[in-house]
Amino acid sequence: MQLFYNRGVSLLRNLKVTLEMIKWEHSIFALPFALCGAMLAAGGWPAWRQIAWIVLAMVSARSAAMAFNRLADATIDAANPRTATRALPAGHLTAAFVSAFVLISCSIFVIAAWQLNRMTLMLSPVALAVILLYSYTKRFTRWSHLVLGFALGIAPAAAWIAVRGHLDPRILLLTAAVMFWVAGFDVMYACQDYDYDRTHELHSLPRYLGIRNALILARLFHLIMLGLLITLVFTFGLGKLALIGVMAVAALLLYEHTLVQHDDLTRLNAAFFTMNGVISIVFFAFIAADQLLHL
Repeated sequence: MQLFYNRGVSLLRNLKVTLEMIKWEHSIFALPFALCGAMLAAGGWPAWRQIAWIVLAMVSARSAAMAFNRLADATIDAANPRTATRALPAGHLTAAFVSAFVLISCSIFVIAAWQLNRMTLMLSPVALAVILLYSYTKRFTRWSHLVLGFALGIAPAAAWIAVRGHLDPRILLLTAAVMFWVAGFDVMYACQDYDYDRTHELHSLPRYLGIRNALILARLFHLIMLGLLITLVFTFGLGKLALIGVMAVAALLLYEHTLVQHDDLTRLNAAFFTMNGVISIVFFAFIAADQLLHL
């Protein structure tokens, strides 16, 4: 009996450490955009059953992707002073446990896709391939930031398919917007590893452009995002609330960029973790209000 108790305690401890490692609460980054896609597809609230399975699919997919990323980068993280204290390189978790977590998360994702409709089930392996294989792109291309952006950007298109059972090209505007949004803040985040990437032959835009120019490119990516969101509003014939939502996102992005300067990255975590969560929630709130109130 004591043996089973000890194993249960160990399992719960490992699970807690894993959730902290992957920062599962940051699923909030992409989830509101996925819900935007679902609401645009339904013209309002989708069925609660659809919402529940979409949320489960999003959280499980991100959990699988983040845990797989930690596995793929374990050796890199161990050599980087900034990341050497992460759970895997520090020895708080085993690769076997994290691998099992990835497999279970992927299985939950496929089950959620199966519960939505036939098309989401058929496309689930493609989605998993995109979000998992991203982890290796920094080894051969400086544009891995855009690949990460695409991995999160497919969320609203996937949610549209989950509701409608087919893809409408118009929702790809939101996919592209999320892609450039994520790529922009990932470029900003990568600036803190500028020296490490140079010395260890890892590819990133800050490594090739320098921190100052990389931050300029991040601003350009976010300007493209805003242009795509404005196009989305008019393409779907959305109302004033949606347009105000885009303006709110623009104001938040402007503030985010004031937090990070080429010679001062001390507030990078606030810009990355706090502001991006706020941006996604604010945009969803205005889109939801627009769809429900029709103003």
